[in-house]
Amino acid sequence: MLLEETPPAITSQTAALLSILYTLLYVLPFYLSPTTRPSPTLSRDSETVIRARIRAVTISCVISTTSTLYILAGWAGLTIPESLRLLGWWPIGLVEVSRCLLLTAILFLGPLFERGIVESRWRDWINGRNLLQAVSGWTGWRNYVAGPITEEVVFRSALVPLHLIAGVAPSRIVFLTPLYFGIAHIHHFYEFKLTHPRAPWFVALIRSLVQFSYTSLFGFFATFIFLRTGSLPAAILVHSFCNFCGLPRFWGRVEAGEPLVPPANPNGDGNAPDRPGSSGVHFQVADGPLGIGWTVAYYALLVMGAIGFWQGLWPLTASDKSLASFTGHR
Repeated sequence: MLLEETPPAITSQTAALLSILYTLLYVLPFYLSPTTRPSPTLSRDSETVIRARIRAVTISCVISTTSTLYILAGWAGLTIPESLRLLGWWPIGLVEVSRCLLLTAILFLGPLFERGIVESRWRDWINGRNLLQAVSGWTGWRNYVAGPITEEVVFRSALVPLHLIAGVAPSRIVFLTPLYFGIAHIHHFYEFKLTHPRAPWFVALIRSLVQFSYTSLFGFFATFIFLRTGSLPAAILVHSFCNFCGLPRFWGRVEAGEPLVPPANPNGDGNAPDRPGSSGVHFQVADGPLGIGWTVAYYALLVMGAIGFWQGLWPLTASDKSLASFTGHR
């Protein structure tokens, strides 16, 4: 570990303050310009709004990363290679990336079965058609490319090293820093009320609390991966994969051709698109309702995936490139 037995270079309060500043720097530009600010007549899914927001968060990423790099090299006295390692930029860790994607795929066994087998999309996955269709539009580019990259750069690569050099325990970092990630998505409450003025405040509030919950849960996982592997690409690709899969079904029967789009993506987007590669068309495996066996298989795989994920969480994220060690685990 780079920082073993190293005295803190900054206080935990300083790390928290900088984290708040980075979060504001990421979100506030959305509302400072008419090109990035949604209105009752301008959706956040508008092409012009998406492009302007991507430009804004790119600038935020540059500022946050540069600031953290300066603090690591200037205040903590790390070399540039050591600083880049704490940022998760180098080494890339291709083995770690592959193992983290495998771990995430195990977690999503049920949804992958539903979309790949039940909805017959496995051929599109093999020939790459889903991937091309998913990123061909600006909404897909935001959800699967720009969003995961910029959010992981700020909320993992820039924030986590600040807490490491502040001497914060790794387990605390896992559960603390994702809260900034969750809070960064609360602004969707305002955007939802703006575009759905007739929606009850209670409904909008519950929606935002649910969104805060699952973005924070994903943040716990992404931060754990980042600390265990030291790989920013691993966190980014897992983020993209989770957005691609969407939220799993937790109730109801699996039906052929049934639209299964969740209310939002795990990256916090308020309006979820159709499933990647669907282009608004939902495929069927049969002309009539599916037998109950398909639903039983889905929920069995969902449970098996959760168990497999828990059992593989530590061994599949083990790496000699880790940024911190957790007590009782290697």
